[in-house]
Amino acid sequence: MKLHAYPDLEMMMIALANVLAGELNNALFHEDRVSIALPGGTTPGPLYDDLCASSLDWSRVRVLPTDERLVAPDHPRSNEGMIRARLLTGKAAEARFIGLRPGADGMDGLTERVRRALPLNVLVLGMGDDMHIASLFPGAPELDAALSPEAPPVMQITPPGQPEPRITLTAPVLQGALSTHILITGAAKRAALEQAAELADPHLAPVCTVLKDATVHWTE
Repeated sequence: MKLHAYPDLEMMMIALANVLAGELNNALFHEDRVSIALPGGTTPGPLYDDLCASSLDWSRVRVLPTDERLVAPDHPRSNEGMIRARLLTGKAAEARFIGLRPGADGMDGLTERVRRALPLNVLVLGMGDDMHIASLFPGAPELDAALSPEAPPVMQITPPGQPEPRITLTAPVLQGALSTHILITGAAKRAALEQAAELADPHLAPVCTVLKDATVHWTE
């Protein structure tokens, strides 16, 4: 794990946006299509505001959420809605979005769409105070299956205490990313990160699934 600490939120978002744009641009030199998976929630919004202004060939970039709540895209809790509003605008409007809500072809169709976008060139994750990433939550009844090396690329999962079920990228997909970044803020999440490193058990701290090879970006 590499840890980069920043003096403030604005500087962290600008710096990380530049890193992500550079990684995508480098990948586009070697591949016809590249893929980036991104978290929802409120924290990464300013990152997407900066990243969407990057001069990339966005038409060759596939954008996936790391997970999705099973709500409509216009629901306030929809990761798809937030990513579309904050990232897929301006120069980035030409990127291809691959949503994680099953369509008429069900989970089989969704699995195939995600599989075609793999491996992820770039992965950005948030982390909760409970050390969850994507929708890999401690205590979820499907967690063991989602952490398995034989897990399909996407699974439905039922996070404890959450108001709706979710679809999440699974451990093999997250571990297969070519570059992984974890974005966190505040003292509580810094403490949770340190606790996860001590536990070193993805069943108790799912962030351990990717922590060894990740770069963590943190500010108070």
